[in-house]
Amino acid sequence: MSAKIKTAEEIEKMRVAGRLAADVLEMIEPHVKAGVTTKELDDICHKYITETQEAIPAPLNYHGFPKSICTSINHIVCHGIPCEGDVLKDGDIINIDITVIKDGYHGDTSKMFLIGDVSAEDKALCHVAQESLYQALKKVKPGARIGDLGTEIQKFIKNRPRRYSIVKDYCGHGIGSEFHEEPQVVHYKNSDRTVMKAGMCFTIEPMINAGKFGTILDEDDGWTVYTVDGKKSAQWEHTILVTDSGCEILTLRSDESLPRILNNA
Repeated sequence: MSAKIKTAEEIEKMRVAGRLAADVLEMIEPHVKAGVTTKELDDICHKYITETQEAIPAPLNYHGFPKSICTSINHIVCHGIPCEGDVLKDGDIINIDITVIKDGYHGDTSKMFLIGDVSAEDKALCHVAQESLYQALKKVKPGARIGDLGTEIQKFIKNRPRRYSIVKDYCGHGIGSEFHEEPQVVHYKNSDRTVMKAGMCFTIEPMINAGKFGTILDEDDGWTVYTVDGKKSAQWEHTILVTDSGCEILTLRSDESLPRILNNA
């Protein structure tokens, strides 16, 4: 199945959904601190999405996922399930992943939050993961290949002073009226020759590990993904629209310095 090209009406709906998803991350930031449980964060986000935004939290009941957001702490790579037992503490790093449905269209984004006094190594990991996403964004334009994105991320990660690895088991994806559409967007060097076209929407969401790239799926809950060696992982995600000359970041937040529209021609 080929990637869907969005109509002008669909693009407007994607802009709204993307903005709402970004707004959730901005709203939750002051609540993400030591002593707070991930269940409390989920409750706050759920209420904000459903009542203030009058939208739908896409993860809730998606293939059985039990909560409205994903909260992945330290060595959890992705799909962490919020719970009362996960209490944030000083020195933690946590990814909060938000997907909102508004008028039938999805906005998907995530960012890292640093709790209190975080080590220099963990700060560097989070920074490198974010920069790898930004490097990939510069490669988005009509005529470029989807495979260029992962190749650029791997090139960037390989050239860092510290050794990091890129998770290979999970990837970005097309997005629109469906949570997950074509194309798949892997974050390491690959030969995917799918051509980007104006009107395509997809996520880029590199997961960067401080240790080995391998992951382990929690067999008990069927969702939580851990690093194979217990070392920490960081991830950032944006939903983007391919434009005539580059891309538009549909989930851009006010705390980011890059422009919403990138001219990559």
